[in-house]
Amino acid sequence: MAKNNPDHKINIEIDGEIAEGQYSNLAIINHSVSEFVVDFVNIMPGNPKSKVKSRIILTPQHAKRLAKALHDNVRKFEQAHGEIKDHDQPPIPLNFGPTGQA
Repeated sequence: MAKNNPDHKINIEIDGEIAEGQYSNLAIINHSVSEFVVDFVNIMPGNPKSKVKSRIILTPQHAKRLAKALHDNVRKFEQAHGEIKDHDQPPIPLNFGPTGQA
C-alpha cells in the first residue's frame, strides 16, 4: 500500500442521503464464526412495531477495531463533557416475525 499511496491517505466520499444519517436507539448484534451483524433500529415509545433501519456486517477483526474505537471515543467524550449516565431501561421484547412451529 505504501508504494501506491506514500502518504497513507484514503479519499472517502459520502452521498447526501447517507450523510443525513439514521437515528437508532437500539442495536442488535449477532455473530457467527466469520462475521458480526449489527442491526440498527429506532424503537418509539408506545409503538410495538419497528423496522431495522440499517444493517452493518463486519469481520471479527473489524468488529474488534470498532469496539476499541467506540471505547476510546466514549472515554474522550466523557473527559470533555463528564460521565455519560446509563439509565436502566426495561428490557425490550423483540419480535422478528412469526414464531417457528414444529
